[in-house]
Amino acid sequence: MTASLTAPATGLSGWTHDWLATLPAPSGDLAPVQQRGRQALAELPVPGSRQEDWRFTDLSLLATLPLAELAADSSASTTTGARALPAPEPGVLRLHLDGTSDPLAGFALPDGLQPLSAGEIAQGLGHTLGATDCEHHWPVELNHAAANRVLALRVASRKQVKLELVSNGGAGLLPLRLLLVLEEKAELELSQLAQAEAAGLTSLVLEAHLARSARLSHGLVALGCPDAALLGHLAIEQEPESSYNLTAVTHGWGLARLEPRVQQVDGQASTTLRGLQQVDGRQIADTHSFVRFNGPEGQLDQLHKAVAAGQGRSVFNGAVRVPRAAQRTNAAQLSRSLLLSDRARIDTKPELEIVADDVKCAHGATVSSLQTDELFYLQSRGIGSDQAAGLLKRAFCEEVLRELPAAARRWCPLEALQLEAA
Repeated sequence: MTASLTAPATGLSGWTHDWLATLPAPSGDLAPVQQRGRQALAELPVPGSRQEDWRFTDLSLLATLPLAELAADSSASTTTGARALPAPEPGVLRLHLDGTSDPLAGFALPDGLQPLSAGEIAQGLGHTLGATDCEHHWPVELNHAAANRVLALRVASRKQVKLELVSNGGAGLLPLRLLLVLEEKAELELSQLAQAEAAGLTSLVLEAHLARSARLSHGLVALGCPDAALLGHLAIEQEPESSYNLTAVTHGWGLARLEPRVQQVDGQASTTLRGLQQVDGRQIADTHSFVRFNGPEGQLDQLHKAVAAGQGRSVFNGAVRVPRAAQRTNAAQLSRSLLLSDRARIDTKPELEIVADDVKCAHGATVSSLQTDELFYLQSRGIGSDQAAGLLKRAFCEEVLRELPAAARRWCPLEALQLEAA
């Protein structure tokens, strides 16, 4: 079993033009954003294997999605078969996102959570995307072209808030746009569930600005199906003494591309990134992370895990930028992958660019299979071979799963991830 170093061409010439031609005229509060996104998307080539950031990611699944359904109103998306969720804990606000209706309608926001004004939205929308250098990325412009609603919230200073966001993608395009502003010493526990049960595309763009000493704990559970695609950008801007903790789990998507992008504005902030992606069949899961330190004494703790079976393909690229101004940075990055099939592929690429000379920076990458001696040990204790393999696989994943916020972990049962030990 080996890690692959090549990728097929996407074969998507003309796809963007055809899709744009089916879209209705820009409308709603985000009409200017839609117009700019469509103009930009018409000029941008669809990413392909000749681009370094996309050379391992095959986007051909997008060409199989019906254009008429992709252009349809996402409120018509099929949600039949979505897993029933446990009721939210007392004091926790759960919002359902369908890309078209107002998720706040009929809800009384808890103390500490406020909607942003139209002026604040106009000022803040796109700011963090620009700060993290991804405002013109192809998946972001695709979201711009279609999104007609944004969930824009402020977490008040010195408040602790728990928020759950749930989306069910069906046949069609589900564009999700989120804007979060955390004031000084505000705390937000954000649990986010993205599901898909039919051939469609879920497009997620999140921007979050963390003021001094703010804390954001973000759990993202993305459970898809082999005919569905997920393209997500998470843009985070951190002021000094703030903390951002992300735990992301992706499973079951035919194509899943997730890009967490973090900028520590003036250093002295803490970033923790935990990721787990699972692929089987002919699925593709790609995580491209980017963390930039713009000041001294910043911290990064990153662990990315992947499990690849069947003919699945897992991709990880973790970029860390430490300029001269970022002295006394402490950054650690580790990629660990489990290869369960001789036809599966894993590409992993830690990428550190360090100019500062007074830093502690480390990275590592491993690709392994289930160990024969560990399987033998369990079988010698009377555990069947399938159950033993399940236990080892579960143990590998638990290191990430246990970091999920409580609500997000309830959404991620072992059977949903095919981690049951029986």
